[in-house]
Amino acid sequence: MIRIDQVKVEVSGQEADLKQIVAKKLKVSEGEIKSLEILKKSVDARKKPIIYFVYSIIVQLSNDNEKRILAKFKKDNNINSYVPKAYNIPKTSDWTGDRPIVIGAGPAGLFAAYILALNNLNPIVFERGKKVDERTADVLKFWETGILDTTSNVQFGEGGAGTFSDGKLNTLVNDKFGRNKFVLDTFVKFGANSNILYDYKPHIGTDVLKNVIANMREEIIRLGGEFYFGTAVDEFIIENEKIIGVKAGDKTYKSSHVILAVGHSARDTFKILHESGVYMEAKDFAVGFRIEHPQEMISRSMYADGYKNLEPAPYKLATNLDNGRGVYSFCMCPGGFVVNSSSEENRLVVNGMSYSKRDSRNANSAIVVSVGGREFDKTNPLAGVEYQRVLEEKAFSLCNGKIPQQLLGDFKLKKLSSSFGDFSSETKGQTAFGLLSDIFSQEIYQSVIDGIGVFGTKIKGFDRDDAIFSGVESRTSSPVRISRDEFYQANIKGLYPCGEGAGYAGGITSAAMDGMKVAEAVISNMNL
Repeated sequence: MIRIDQVKVEVSGQEADLKQIVAKKLKVSEGEIKSLEILKKSVDARKKPIIYFVYSIIVQLSNDNEKRILAKFKKDNNINSYVPKAYNIPKTSDWTGDRPIVIGAGPAGLFAAYILALNNLNPIVFERGKKVDERTADVLKFWETGILDTTSNVQFGEGGAGTFSDGKLNTLVNDKFGRNKFVLDTFVKFGANSNILYDYKPHIGTDVLKNVIANMREEIIRLGGEFYFGTAVDEFIIENEKIIGVKAGDKTYKSSHVILAVGHSARDTFKILHESGVYMEAKDFAVGFRIEHPQEMISRSMYADGYKNLEPAPYKLATNLDNGRGVYSFCMCPGGFVVNSSSEENRLVVNGMSYSKRDSRNANSAIVVSVGGREFDKTNPLAGVEYQRVLEEKAFSLCNGKIPQQLLGDFKLKKLSSSFGDFSSETKGQTAFGLLSDIFSQEIYQSVIDGIGVFGTKIKGFDRDDAIFSGVESRTSSPVRISRDEFYQANIKGLYPCGEGAGYAGGITSAAMDGMKVAEAVISNMNL
């Protein structure tokens, strides 16, 4: 097979005839092309208003003439031989011990359970929240009424926190073993659009992702797995520094292999683990606000008039300030909504979400500032959790549980907003105007302002006075890291921390890949 990189096609609104373009580039007839597959597709807007799609393409030729073609183009760095990177699902010897347990049905837990189920290990999965359809009903009820179910919400339930997000699948993880492709292939197998296999910034969308998750669960069950929803694990049974089981509800389940795939909001579980002697440490994360702009403004700034032929434009912004703080955009949602993502009574946190079509009027992202030892005592593993809670209590109290909002111009003046400017907010959940400028320390407050000033030089209009802030964004990543060794085990043998909650991932794909790695470690341990 042949890989061709940097195949540029001007964006015109018409679908490109890639077979014709590739045939011309390789100087072969179209009839000689046996198959063609897009490996990667991105957008190049550096010469806007002329915009290009840039492809990497895999080609298989007929008549076994690939060697001849490669020899002809051996000086062209964009044409090379291609060998697919396939993920090899690990295999166990015949295991006769207790069934492995997976705690949490987010991406890390689901993919860990899937790998175990493919090995006929019949995993038991515990999830404190509900199945995704029931969970969706609870979330919609919360957004409409403000009545919170603390076990079934945007943070807790089948699919994890990423279910009510943009469903972004891009990752910076260096993937040498084909896990990333396996994750994407699996999502497509269970209902995602196949374009996630090659889009430079793939996304599913919350409306599609929930169906994918349900289909994946049903396959795990068909393979012998078992799910317990509405069931929180509230005790870890440990003897001689080894896990021998867990208690969930009023029952005890024995197992010498327990995968801990709780999300970054499982604060009660962190406390139980800490009190049980599981090593963990407080880690840095970031806090800030959601900011909204008209999506058309963002797309026009990124793509000029070419935006009309493209999907809503994303952005990624970052800067380092003189005060040592990093300020950056996080979880950017093109054509999205700001959503109330609370999971605890009298505390409020927001996140961003997009449906698959990304067709709301606004773009939103978190604008966040790095925090750590200057804000909380990192010698206390749970200090970051308490810092988050204080912020969320302030946010809740500003508008009595409604999402507090403030226009950027008023935020700078520390003035209560009274109306929106040239555009209104796209939110899920009740809102009211509040003094978000009072939530953080003066240094973080000023860092947000300074960061947005920098971003305004990169995207025209980003620092407009009527940009809408919503707060508070406090759960960008886990506030703890649960220690694990080279065998992916905690100091308690047989306990395998993984995913975003344990501090080892930063999104759906990286969490899923980490769940796979831990499942592989369990299988390896079983084979000893």
